[in-house]
Amino acid sequence: MGSFVGYRCSVCGKSYQPEEVTYTCPDDNGILDVILDYEALKGKKPEDLILEKEPSLWRYFSLLPVSNLIGEATTLRSAGWTPTFSPPQLKTKLGVKQLWVKDESGNPTASFKDRASAILVARAREIGAEVIVTASTGNAGAALAGMSAAVGQESVIFAPKTAPPAKIAQLLIYGARVILVDDNYDAAYQLSLEATAEYGWYNRNTGYNPFTAEGKKTAAYEIWEQVLLSADLDRPLAVFVSVGDGNIISGIHKGFKDLYEIGQIKEMPRIYGVQSTGSAAIYNAFVSGKEEILPVSATTLADSISVNLPSDGLRALRAATQTGGAYVAVEDEQILAAISDLGAVGIFAEPAGATAYAGLKKALDDGLVTVQDPILVLNTGSGLKDVKAARQAAGEAPVIPPNLESVKELLDS
Repeated sequence: MGSFVGYRCSVCGKSYQPEEVTYTCPDDNGILDVILDYEALKGKKPEDLILEKEPSLWRYFSLLPVSNLIGEATTLRSAGWTPTFSPPQLKTKLGVKQLWVKDESGNPTASFKDRASAILVARAREIGAEVIVTASTGNAGAALAGMSAAVGQESVIFAPKTAPPAKIAQLLIYGARVILVDDNYDAAYQLSLEATAEYGWYNRNTGYNPFTAEGKKTAAYEIWEQVLLSADLDRPLAVFVSVGDGNIISGIHKGFKDLYEIGQIKEMPRIYGVQSTGSAAIYNAFVSGKEEILPVSATTLADSISVNLPSDGLRALRAATQTGGAYVAVEDEQILAAISDLGAVGIFAEPAGATAYAGLKKALDDGLVTVQDPILVLNTGSGLKDVKAARQAAGEAPVIPPNLESVKELLDS
């Protein structure tokens, strides 16, 4: 176990013992950061912290706040340890010297959210929770449903009825109890909290359960192992992350902070959050220069990052401001173009996943990063999650009569 010693409120800074709280700070409802025994982890070599033969997020077991390596023969073990590519075509197209894309689409349920659900299911088993509940636009719910199914854990998912059908199908096929809400994600989130209080369920919600960020931070550990330990960098790595409720970017920030705290990295990567202009509450706060996240009326085709009021907004904002990064907002048309750009190098991203790459292009145009900076872009989910958006990005294939003349006519046109 990774020396889990307690929690610290991200708002007021108050500390709590592990048994004192479950979700948020009792004083101000602030989101809790999980605290490890950093002194005990200092001075170790990288190989002392990594289970090298373990091809999943569990390779960082010494840095995780769970004591139970469950799932020896289940999909829980296959979450994480996703590939990081350096596509030469994209480097040439953008003119950058060092560029990596970390592709999360190969996770068990095809999105980044499997990382959080693996840790949450492990934690739920550890504390004897009978039912786990979450609100989701699809990916977090699918991750929870899939991980729960792997170990026979009961799960309940609240989702807006507008969630993509492919994502709802995933929830159902894994055997979760799915409740569609005739409203948006924020309403589903609130209803899940009310059900948690009413039935005593264990709640997985991002920006609420402190263990979600502990799963998501493992991507930072992988970036450390796959890039920072091997690449020759003459300046801090710039990491681009799409942002909705804010928990992925805050989790990645937490992972890098862990590594910095125990002396494994000497400088923090710069973290760049990317939002759609149709769901830009955290971007708006960044531009204002204030730590105040005001709600918006979200309208974007990138459903996974379509949020009125981000539940982990403050920590998500700090991920950029505390690392010398920034926030970028992109139009939906730029997101669709990014899907095509990534597809051209063999990476099939859903809209939310492609948003980070769209943000990189805009950041280069705006001078927020330069072609000399080492850059990593995170694709958070598979394009198979939202085929409708993929068809918008790719257009339609031509239909011809079944004869060679038609082929020739098409190719010559």
